[in-house]
Amino acid sequence: MTALRIAVLTHSTNPRGGVAHCLALAEALCALGHEAVVHAPDPSGRGFFRPAACPMVSVAARPVAGTTVDLVRARIDDYLRHFASPAACDFDVFHAHCGIGGNALATLKHRRLIPGFVRTVHHLDSFSDPVLADWQDRSIREASRLLCVSRAWADRIAGDLGTEIPVVGNGVDLSIYRAMPTEADAIVRARWGLDGGPIVLSVGGFEERKNTAGIIEAFALLRSRHPQAQLVVVGGASLLDHASYGARCRAALSAHGLVVGRGEAVIETGPVSQEEMPAFYRTADVLAFPSWTEGFGLCVLEAMACGLPAIVSRRPPFTEYLRSDDALFVDPGDPRDIADAMTAALAPMTRAGLHAAGSARAATHSWRACAERHLATYAACARVEREPIHV
Repeated sequence: MTALRIAVLTHSTNPRGGVAHCLALAEALCALGHEAVVHAPDPSGRGFFRPAACPMVSVAARPVAGTTVDLVRARIDDYLRHFASPAACDFDVFHAHCGIGGNALATLKHRRLIPGFVRTVHHLDSFSDPVLADWQDRSIREASRLLCVSRAWADRIAGDLGTEIPVVGNGVDLSIYRAMPTEADAIVRARWGLDGGPIVLSVGGFEERKNTAGIIEAFALLRSRHPQAQLVVVGGASLLDHASYGARCRAALSAHGLVVGRGEAVIETGPVSQEEMPAFYRTADVLAFPSWTEGFGLCVLEAMACGLPAIVSRRPPFTEYLRSDDALFVDPGDPRDIADAMTAALAPMTRAGLHAAGSARAATHSWRACAERHLATYAACARVEREPIHV
């Protein structure tokens, strides 16, 4: 295959699953001999949340005060300004991973600055605002080729569009996410006052599709059995407005007498660096990830690679890539079922079995394999021939 220049577009520079996917995918593509350049609007000017072994472009963006529609429109416009010249569009393939990038590329296609684009759908959001819903639909409908990270989403979208969609999956970097303890583990424990136990880890902040409210109800039940238990809520950077759901979660915490703060029953960290994330996985006793809606659930692979048992919803996409003994499967609508899984994860024999099965499952998901699954789609969309590469 010829070497390609690939523009990868994501929605932000923050530590979210889709952004992490783009960086790792681009690194793997570069290792295969291509030049994959990750782009993202960057109103903070601080760059991406982690360094990466691939080119990165922080697209100039202004802070926006207003509604989510105002913010998304501004970010689409940021991309349009960046790619306004032919020089900025000097890529063989354009690959959007979000509705923001997809809408910008659709407009560039109509302006004949690019011939078309690839769109990876990680998941679909349910927007009550018709403008946001239309933007999401347009970013998919006008793509030249579609990819999905799970079969469930591929089948759902294919049913609407009448076309088959390849599934590319996800990967995990075993050189970063591993079970062997490091100095960072003790630092994380001391910084956040993680001296109780057991420790339940939740990734994604207070967000409805992550089922944070259900996790809180389950954790309250766990505390009746283990009064020193702590819930650590990591992450939460998002372009969408989750304030009302966050308020609901905080009201639930208050109703259960669960105090939020360093060393308290509930610790809310906000976004953390990639250097710290493996330490959180290793410090915790179980990952609670009973999501209502998920594209793939990248943090599940990361947790398993670090030896952490995972609780996941008994529904796709988890049932696609995990076997029954890889994780603890629960009904996301039943807090007692989630609480029972939290308790089960603490039993030594159960933990040992989940550690072995989870580690083996994580090892089957490499970013190189994920990158290779993109190449046929890229070849179909590439607009020029370049020098051949050999891998």
